[in-house]
Amino acid sequence: MNSVILATASRYLLTLILMFSVFMLLRGHNEPGGGFVGGLVAAAAFALYFIANGLDAARSILRIEPLRAAVLGLLLSLLSTLPSLVSGKPFMTALWIDTGIEAIGKVGTPLLFDVGVYFLVLGITLTIIFALAEEECRV
Repeated sequence: MNSVILATASRYLLTLILMFSVFMLLRGHNEPGGGFVGGLVAAAAFALYFIANGLDAARSILRIEPLRAAVLGLLLSLLSTLPSLVSGKPFMTALWIDTGIEAIGKVGTPLLFDVGVYFLVLGITLTIIFALAEEECRV
């Protein structure tokens, strides 16, 4: 697709949609949202950018292979389970650290788990989207 309007708008929309995906990620502890929804929204942002600017441009702006992002997300999610096991609590028990900074509040293992899910969903979704795009380019 060669739409100058869509190509220009996608550059601005990418930033806005990614900011919204981070909002959804951070909101997910107490309200609907979280890592899964945030990852899907981020993948949709890159899919829009891909549709407007092409596959190579989308891959270059992502700066990481989608499969590597998925592996990173899986590792983060697995790492979030270790603090509860080390402290002798049941598996995946939420542990919180008070930062003392009022704007940040408490940070805990559920946030680490959600960030891992975010990158896992983003990576897997973009792997599928980019593979389908490459297949269509071959046809």
